[in-house]
Amino acid sequence: MTTAPGSLRPARPRTGWKALIAVVVIAGITVWSAFAVQVDVGALFANAQNASNTFIQLFQPDYSFFPETLPALLQTIQMAVIATAVSVVIALPLSFLASRATNPNGPVLGVVRFVMNIVRSVPDLLYASLFVTVVGTGALSGILALVLFNVGILVKLVSEALDGLDRGGQEAALASGATWFRANRAAMVPEVAPTYLSQTIYVLELNIRASTVIGLVGAGGLGMLIDKVRTFYQYHYLSMIILEVLVLVVLLELLSSFARRRLLR
Repeated sequence: MTTAPGSLRPARPRTGWKALIAVVVIAGITVWSAFAVQVDVGALFANAQNASNTFIQLFQPDYSFFPETLPALLQTIQMAVIATAVSVVIALPLSFLASRATNPNGPVLGVVRFVMNIVRSVPDLLYASLFVTVVGTGALSGILALVLFNVGILVKLVSEALDGLDRGGQEAALASGATWFRANRAAMVPEVAPTYLSQTIYVLELNIRASTVIGLVGAGGLGMLIDKVRTFYQYHYLSMIILEVLVLVVLLELLSSFARRRLLR
């Protein structure tokens, strides 16, 4: 069977007017937002001299300040490790309750997901501010804030990983008469363990950065020291702290990459 010439016509190219309208709308919203928040671009040029002096100091870290930062640096690491350890223990059962693959109880599944969505939607800085008000300044408020922040992230990531796993072993265990708990423990826990470990290292990285930020509201760690030196415009000290955080995060990233490579073997 032959096709008559001209019966197969090339598809008409899509017009770009929809994309153009989208670009115009986004640009309009951006300009409106800039005027609404009173963005003063001229201030960048008016304060150029002050900005240049500040950046010069930031690029001249005072290494003699390093010994004074060690207690706060150690506290930051301790906060991150404690918060990660606690959140890992809490998030594991919640992850199984939040996954359709491991929780057949619809109402419980819906409640857990709803609560975790609320927990995850609150910024860590707001958690820190609330706990500083409740328990006072210091590491405890920071740890509590990080735990809530971590649990929300871990439950989402791990429950989604569980949803995508092969359920052959679980179905075989259920068919042989095992309960959902035993089937999940025997078949799903070993499958999700590498992902869980990888996400744990990722959360530890987040905690190092987050514990520095939440300290600005009094939740312990390097953030409190940053707030102190920033108040007195001691930017050469501030740059030393920033350098420490940068080195720490890079080391954790290298450790994370090494661990992931080992897990994939």
